[in-house]
Amino acid sequence: MKAYRIYSGRKQDALELIEHTVSNPTAREVRVRVRAVSLNYRDLMIAWGNYPIPSDPPPVAVADGAGEVIAIGPQVTRFKVGDHVAIPYYPDWIDGEPTPESTHRVPGAAIDGMLAEEIVVPEDTLISVPSWMEFTEAATLPCAGVTAWNALFVGGAAKPGNTVLLLGTGGVSIWALQLAKAAGLRTIITSSRDEKLERARSLGADHTINYRHNPEWQQEVRQITGGRGVDVVVEVGGDGTLGRSLASIRPGGTVAIVGGVGGWSTAIEVQSILMRSARVMGIFVGSRAMFEDLNRFVTAAKIRPMIDRVFSFDQAREAYAYLESANHFGKVVIKVGD
Repeated sequence: MKAYRIYSGRKQDALELIEHTVSNPTAREVRVRVRAVSLNYRDLMIAWGNYPIPSDPPPVAVADGAGEVIAIGPQVTRFKVGDHVAIPYYPDWIDGEPTPESTHRVPGAAIDGMLAEEIVVPEDTLISVPSWMEFTEAATLPCAGVTAWNALFVGGAAKPGNTVLLLGTGGVSIWALQLAKAAGLRTIITSSRDEKLERARSLGADHTINYRHNPEWQQEVRQITGGRGVDVVVEVGGDGTLGRSLASIRPGGTVAIVGGVGGWSTAIEVQSILMRSARVMGIFVGSRAMFEDLNRFVTAAKIRPMIDRVFSFDQAREAYAYLESANHFGKVVIKVGD
């Protein structure tokens, strides 16, 4: 079987195609034919050398993926042949608060990931995904989907009628837009491109802001909300946006930090946090329980995640380059096999 290993810091040469030995499952193991994987900003960070991973041997790449069970060990009880499954971003974080122990093993980093034709893993590592979804859609659930769910409804505690601000039109932000609309939230979304904002409106965005045309976009957010501010910001930018996000929230509102595409170091005016009684919290994906809640919600609402482009397994490097170009709207996916 073929797989791609990821080498930290090699940039465009970070992926290496290898022959991947896959054994028959033992007592409590499951063999999965991977059907699709989806890329996240973290995958670029590894390629750039900005995210620590083992180097001997380097892991099979990519955390997010979905596939079909093709064989099970004799003591497996949670799955049967034909089930659709994924690996949670944190396989050991079952519920409750995260701990160093529950968030240590991450596919595509601390342990092998999903960018392979087949994998064999312990059954407790897997979670079921909705069988009505295409595999390319289900592959976007483990990281971007769960992160958006956590930011809005767990960390952000958003309720129907609340207003949320979503920064950019990448995978997490578009997932958050789709979830927010299905949950009855009012949405404001930003982008530097009018054509992307038009696409966001077609998905139900209530208000859109082009931040290149309006660099002080926090002022427009407050105008849209009648001076009150939003209830939750899904903050992906870090340096350059965090201060404006804080200026956009209502007293007692939440800034849920899910990434730092603009940089990881920034000056924060502590007084603005204090005077607004603001909650600023880090959202690093979520637990298996959150994943299960997300599965139930998307099934009830029949949400189909927005896929920007699908690449073939042989085009994995091109998929990384396309994600790095930041031209995508929603998720970038690699299809594995037929």
